[in-house]
Amino acid sequence: MGLNAYNRFIEALSAAPGLGSLYKFDEKEKAVFDHVRYMISRTQTIFQWSGLPDSIPQRNLELLLQVNGYCGIAKVNDALYAFYGGLGGEPDAYYMPTIFTVSNPALNYSANLRIDTDCVIIPNDALYSGLMPLCYRYATLLSENELSMQIATVNSRIVSLISAPDDRTQKAAEKYLDDIANGAQGVIAENAFLDGIRVQPYSTAASMNNVKTLIELEQYLTSTWWQEVGINSNFNMKRERLSSDETSINENALLPLIDDMLHTRELACEKINAMFGTNISVSRSDAWQNVEEEAETIKESDTDLEENGGVEDESELETNV
Repeated sequence: MGLNAYNRFIEALSAAPGLGSLYKFDEKEKAVFDHVRYMISRTQTIFQWSGLPDSIPQRNLELLLQVNGYCGIAKVNDALYAFYGGLGGEPDAYYMPTIFTVSNPALNYSANLRIDTDCVIIPNDALYSGLMPLCYRYATLLSENELSMQIATVNSRIVSLISAPDDRTQKAAEKYLDDIANGAQGVIAENAFLDGIRVQPYSTAASMNNVKTLIELEQYLTSTWWQEVGINSNFNMKRERLSSDETSINENALLPLIDDMLHTRELACEKINAMFGTNISVSRSDAWQNVEEEAETIKESDTDLEENGGVEDESELETNV
């Protein structure tokens, strides 16, 4: 690519916001929000709805559920809508709310709706929590770790520390380093430069081990976050293959939250269909539906390996890890 073409490319990038700029890891709130936003984008595909009316897009329905923890379905102007509102009223026998308060400026609609009479509440999960507390927990830890990784990466460039006793020696040292950085041969003009500066080694094996530890923590947090939302993302701290029993324990921890979320949606679908005469249903999407089948395949593979002679050598194991 010629220089003129490269400059035009850079100009095109600068026309779009955010393109061509460095990511600021020290802006923690933005970094956390970015992690959460991308995870919520992925979790939009956990469930597949069918029979929804045009007035309730699946994307908006799942956003209301996953972000706010619940939503209410009510009919306005002969069309069903998913609303976010306040839960209150006199509690029932199990101390659950009985009134759903809605205020929607776009529809010019405000009402206090009786739950299970005028509207149906769809909880995201049994405790109406949504995914945001879970996402913010892991996003905060990941952002802190990534900031540490960025600082450690920058510090790894420092091979040694150079000190100078006076301004003249300092400028000579800076010019020497600039020449080296620019690809030119560094030239020392006088012996006073060598006699004046002091060089102390900075980079150590401990600092490199710190980077390795941060990378492992990044993998662990990412893997655990995915497992919380039902996707098997293995991270093995051991230097050996996991046994089928250990793999089974990991697989069994994948689905409870997704099962709970699916169950609350299915119960709500039954109420909506009975109240409004619809035919709405929900199921796991393909990626989450196949988790159990893929887990069973992994388990069978591990069992075959154990029957065929045991453990691979350590170098191959580290590659697999």
